[in-house]
Amino acid sequence: MDKNSAIGMGLIAILILVYSIFFMKGPEQQPAQKTTKSTSTQAASAKPETAQDSLASAQRTAQLGEFGALATGQNQTIALENQVLRVSLGSQGGKVQEVELKNYKTWDKKPLILFDTESSQQELSFQTKGGRTIRLSDLFFQPSAVANLTVNEKPAKSITFTAQVAPGQSIEQVYTLQDDAYEVSYQLNFRGLENLVAQQPILFSWTDELKRLERDIKQNRSHSTINYYTAEGSFDNLSASATETETEKVGEPVKWVANKQNFFTAAIIAQNNFGTAEVTTSMNEADTTQVKTLTSKLTIPVQDALGGKAQFTYFFGPNDYDVLKNVTDGFDRNLELGWGIFSWVNKLLIIPAFDFLEDYVPSYGIIIILLVLYIKLILTPLTYKSYISMAKMKVLKPEIDVIKEKNDGDMQKTQAETMSLYSKMGVNPMSGCIPMLLQMPILFAMFNFFPNSIELRQEPFLWAHDLSTYDVFAMLPFTIPFYGNHVSMFTLLMTASTILYTWSNNQVSTIQGPMKFYSYLMPVIFMFVLNSFPAGLSFYYFVSNIVTFGQQAVIRYFVDDTKIRKNLEEYQEKNKGKEPKGGFQKRLQEAMKAAAEQESKRKKGSK
Repeated sequence: MDKNSAIGMGLIAILILVYSIFFMKGPEQQPAQKTTKSTSTQAASAKPETAQDSLASAQRTAQLGEFGALATGQNQTIALENQVLRVSLGSQGGKVQEVELKNYKTWDKKPLILFDTESSQQELSFQTKGGRTIRLSDLFFQPSAVANLTVNEKPAKSITFTAQVAPGQSIEQVYTLQDDAYEVSYQLNFRGLENLVAQQPILFSWTDELKRLERDIKQNRSHSTINYYTAEGSFDNLSASATETETEKVGEPVKWVANKQNFFTAAIIAQNNFGTAEVTTSMNEADTTQVKTLTSKLTIPVQDALGGKAQFTYFFGPNDYDVLKNVTDGFDRNLELGWGIFSWVNKLLIIPAFDFLEDYVPSYGIIIILLVLYIKLILTPLTYKSYISMAKMKVLKPEIDVIKEKNDGDMQKTQAETMSLYSKMGVNPMSGCIPMLLQMPILFAMFNFFPNSIELRQEPFLWAHDLSTYDVFAMLPFTIPFYGNHVSMFTLLMTASTILYTWSNNQVSTIQGPMKFYSYLMPVIFMFVLNSFPAGLSFYYFVSNIVTFGQQAVIRYFVDDTKIRKNLEEYQEKNKGKEPKGGFQKRLQEAMKAAAEQESKRKKGSK
């Protein structure tokens, strides 16, 4: 590893350290014990209606005015179910009560309930011309029988909730669930209510206290937020790393709003648009049973409901790219694949290869190994070019040592003469650094892919029980600052292999002094940074280092230093007396020469 390569590695390391802040995780926290209702409380909830309850019911009926007849009744629960989703709907309010993702479990192997009445509250309210605010949750709807139908050539089930206000006047809510779908179609109709409903927007509010679904709650929190997409095609969100309450008001029409967690998303999508939106995130760090509280307030044009155009889609499902990309415009952004080029590397290079291997290989650890071989095959030309650059500088080391000895510590003059030597011998010192920089998009893409890949969730390999979070090979009786209270064996293996790879590079490099020390220090720093990262990421880098080490051993076997030296001397003889060609290297050489002359003049002047 020559000086320029070391500088390139240093820059990459600094960028990775800064970038990794967004993925930093802490030690696992144990969930706080939930308080349960006492026997007396449970008994009270089962008591028959008292005079006080009757009075409250009468007051509620009076407050609802024309809708008062719908204020009493009993809640009935009806389920719509397919192969992947179970959605429970309640006749009180005609709204979603609970959603279970049937193919997934929580971190402690319980059914994965993404949405329930204890943790999530939704409300639709509108204004009457008499100045009353009517909430649908105060009304009791009559459910229809579950109907079997065909939607877009796929079998589906549908149920309609109807609140009959008066003859020819009703509120209707229709839910439809297709086979193998994570989307639930929802339609709100105000039939014959033009003379009762005010021309004010309908307010849809959703407060979602995200349930703890993952072992590492800190990682879950750092990937949980509200995402939204405007009618103009702009994606935005609240900061997932914020620990304080954060609120944002969106004055323009919004297409969809999503409560996004690390691996799952619950969202509502408008067929037309929501008028405006206000979104809020908050968090109680002391409560380890909940991740965050997400609140959305959306307005729906009342004319949409009166005209049969208030059509929406709920999404309750995994953050799987193949699922999200087919939901609606921009919805795949709920999966964090990185920004800019890093996202496209994941979409075009990593995910297709991963999906292909997933179809044929049952073990995700083996898939990671094959993914490394796939990436390394693509990067082989860059690896070869980088090694040849280091080999050229190695054969020039005797001349460089003479230059250093001659200039006796004058760094600027040494650098200027070294660049002149490189130019005469046809060596580009940047050719060792550039291949490393070209590999950065893949490097950063992996930093996004592994922490967010639901395919790795709860998938074991060797001693790791879950490749989507850190492996715990041993627990420590104390906490080491910046490291944690556990030992990740995959991280240790990655560190050891990186040191081995660095040692191998240093055998063919001209690097000396502090830079050589820093090249060994960097793997130790990454050991601290990556100890709480997903085991899949550490394992990937471990395998990658081993394969790279093998690649370089093969290249070294076939590369003849004597032949390289001969080629350099032939180039020098062929171009003797010629001015160096223009370009970056020439400008750099001239700049160094000018700096050396100025430094020499300054020293003479000081004497």
